[in-house]
Amino acid sequence: MLIITTILIYFTALYLFSRLTNKSSDNDTFFRGNRKSPWYMVAFGMVGASISGVTLVSVPGMVTKIDMTYLQTCFGFIFGYFAVAFILLPVYYRHNLTTIYTYLGERLGRQSYKTGAWFFLLSKMTGAAVRFYVVCIILQRFVFDAIGLPFGATVIGMVALIWFYTRRGGIKTLVWTDTFQTTCLFTALTLITVNVAQSLNMSFGEVVSTVASSPMSRIFVFDDAHSTQYFWKQFLSGIFIVIVMTGLDQDMMQKNLTCKTLREAQKDMCTYGVAFVPANLLLLSLGVLLVVLSQKTGVALPQSGDELLPMFAASGELGELVVVCFTIGIVAASFSSADSALTSLTTSFCVDICQRPSDESLRRKVHLALAVLFVAFILLFRMMNSSSVIDAIYTLCSYTYGPLLGLFAFALTTSRKPREGFVPFIALLSPCLCYVIDQTSQTLWNYRFGYELLMLNGLLTFIGLWLTSSRK
Repeated sequence: MLIITTILIYFTALYLFSRLTNKSSDNDTFFRGNRKSPWYMVAFGMVGASISGVTLVSVPGMVTKIDMTYLQTCFGFIFGYFAVAFILLPVYYRHNLTTIYTYLGERLGRQSYKTGAWFFLLSKMTGAAVRFYVVCIILQRFVFDAIGLPFGATVIGMVALIWFYTRRGGIKTLVWTDTFQTTCLFTALTLITVNVAQSLNMSFGEVVSTVASSPMSRIFVFDDAHSTQYFWKQFLSGIFIVIVMTGLDQDMMQKNLTCKTLREAQKDMCTYGVAFVPANLLLLSLGVLLVVLSQKTGVALPQSGDELLPMFAASGELGELVVVCFTIGIVAASFSSADSALTSLTTSFCVDICQRPSDESLRRKVHLALAVLFVAFILLFRMMNSSSVIDAIYTLCSYTYGPLLGLFAFALTTSRKPREGFVPFIALLSPCLCYVIDQTSQTLWNYRFGYELLMLNGLLTFIGLWLTSSRK
């Protein structure tokens, strides 16, 4: 009952924020926030929005497998955000875009425009649904099973809550609710960390010393180029992950495009880009403390690192305050990523696919239909009930961002124009070639591609566009 009460109070606060901060429901408000969002609020909210529920439960558990080497990727994130701020944002503001894929239409033609939009829609819907499914599974296992609530009701209820507070204000509402949710997320994380430290009878200085001296505090890997944790793989991949999954993703860019001016949007982007390192350092440090706590109490570590934080936080062993904080943290993280996904999908479908940006009736219907489709995807994953299938879907989503990288790179760095009819086939063929190359390299050279596969995917798309293009 405590968990249900916590979620209801949290949602009530979200709904009040959405009502108080937004009095209009027109499409300019829903899609662009009237271009009046304060940059510092967008920056603060984006930190929480970028930390999904999956990230919240996965990152602390990473220390049991790969130590703190994930921070190498986070260092790359910083340079990636600077690249987005000073290369991509000026283009988007100069063209006064509502969706970023409109630029592909202006520069490369209608087929490139539609290809980019459809790749975003398919990958975002699938990826966001998988992430939300994983969070729902965690909440179901550690919270709702105890009160007999079926999984279908959990999914429908949570998606309905997201639809309810985003249906009027859209992106303008999210700028304010994300600020609230980020505050809740980091307050919860801080309280959980303090509670774990108290359970270990450690002061702040002892916590820092314990984390720093732990063998799991290793950050850099320079001695094994074949390892997926090798520094240059992680660092360069971090740069391109941000460029593609933020700079070329309507979901992540839509809030940044609500800032009043380009300069404010750049300040927002650089600020929350730098904030990623301390945010993930906090999550990884919490993971180290939880491992130490398990050793002290004799509790066996879970086989999956993803269950490390939920095992302690939701079990009640650390007290009811931690249960409440964990619930708020995971709901805040999952809501802030799912609500922006639903809003950006609605925006892209209305503007890019239907090309009716002023039709408010269409926007309301699409928003509701996508919420229903979101539920259907999550329940379908539940029916599959196979971690291998879910992993395959995650991998597929990572492949689909490569063609977007190739399309934008070609549009920004060349003056050529591809033959329209070839573009969709090139965008489909590139991920397939990447899969073949990855499998072949494992067989012949025992080399497994990591995040760098994204760069290869974009390069193959770029080459394909070049070979089928001509000068403008």
